[in-house]
Amino acid sequence: MITIVSGLPRSGTSLMMQMLDAGGLPVLSDGARQADTDNPKGYLEWERIKQLPKDPNLIAEAEGKVVKVISQLVLSLPLGHDYRIIFMQRPLPEVLKSQDEMLRHRGNADSVAASSAGNDAMEEAFQRHLIEVDRWLRGQANVQVMRVHYHRVLREPKAVAEEVAAFLQAPLDVEAMVGQVDGNLYRNRVK
Repeated sequence: MITIVSGLPRSGTSLMMQMLDAGGLPVLSDGARQADTDNPKGYLEWERIKQLPKDPNLIAEAEGKVVKVISQLVLSLPLGHDYRIIFMQRPLPEVLKSQDEMLRHRGNADSVAASSAGNDAMEEAFQRHLIEVDRWLRGQANVQVMRVHYHRVLREPKAVAEEVAAFLQAPLDVEAMVGQVDGNLYRNRVK
C-alpha cells in the first residue's frame, strides 16, 4: 500500500504530510525543499516524484510510506500498486492568493502581477484540471480516495485526524497529528 497526499499546490498538502509524519507514518521525503516563510513547518517533499511521468516505476520506493504527489502528477500513477490518496481541497481563490503570496515572498513581483491579472483564467483552468483528476481517480480500481477540506482540518483537527487514521487503517498518534495544526498559519483568506 502506498499512501499519497495530493491536491493543488497550496491546498494544505504540507499540513497533511506534517500530520501524518507526527502521527507515525513513515514519510518519503528528501528535505531538499526547506521550510520558509510560506511554510514554516516544512514541505516534506520528495524531489524525485517530479520524474513520475517519465519513470512511473519510481513510485515503488513509496511502498509502505506516505509521499506527496501534486494533483497533476497523480495522473501518472502506474497500475500494479494499491494507493490510498488523501486529496486536499481548498477554495480556489485562497489557493491562488496563497500562490501569489509565495511568489511575492520569493521576489517574483512580475509573476504576481501577471498571475493576479489572470486569476479568473487560472481558476477556470484549475477547475477543469480538478474535474479531469476526479474522473481519473474514479476510474481506478486500485485507488481509494479520501477528500479532506483544508478549512475542516483547521476547525476540527481531531475529527479529521481520527478519520484519516481510520481511512489508512493505521494506528496513528491522533494527538500528535492534532498538534501539527496551527490556525495562525492560515493567512491567505479570501473574504
